[in-house]
Amino acid sequence: MVYRRTHQVMKRLAARRSAILAAARDTASHGGMAAVQIAPVAVRANVAAGTVYRYFPSKADLISELIAEVARDELIAIRGAADAAPGPSSALAAALGTVALNMVTHGKLAWGILAEPVDVDVAATRLASRREITGEIETRIVAAVRAGHLPAQDTSLAATALLGALHESLVGPLAPDHLDDPARLRDVVQTATLLALRAVGVTDARARGLVVQAALPARMPAGEHAR
Repeated sequence: MVYRRTHQVMKRLAARRSAILAAARDTASHGGMAAVQIAPVAVRANVAAGTVYRYFPSKADLISELIAEVARDELIAIRGAADAAPGPSSALAAALGTVALNMVTHGKLAWGILAEPVDVDVAATRLASRREITGEIETRIVAAVRAGHLPAQDTSLAATALLGALHESLVGPLAPDHLDDPARLRDVVQTATLLALRAVGVTDARARGLVVQAALPARMPAGEHAR
């Protein structure tokens, strides 16, 4: 007789896997990607190290899935903000503002996902995550161009350049200081979003208006130190 896992067993297995990934994310958020090791993640998830290996055969598998999960969550947030906007230009502003907000409020995790040196090969997963985010930004640029709100341009190159500029300026060694101050954090997000909109051809006055309209929290949380 073939053994079939019951719904409750499947649910329990999925919950344990989620707990392990949550522990890995929490570890990376506080100590960087280098801190994501099987033993401490197991302790944080309240499981045995062997249990972690059962779900993720190697540290590379664990970190790769962590990167993919964070990218999926970011993509959902970007799409949600953009889809809630009233038009193509405001959707682009909301998307860019959400990217910037995620970077500055989760600086250490963002740096770990993007470029922090790790002793396992996760290059393919990192590249895939960047392509997904770039693709979403390009979709919003294309919509704004088609609506006549932006000049014709190489939308793929523009999206890649915008994401690169946001990463370089908001995450890692060149990230702004004092992001634990909510007012400073909000100013940084708005400034970065404004610069990105100007770069693709939004006039200054229009760009400023779009930044004000962008779906950013009225009271922004204190950010982690991005360095």
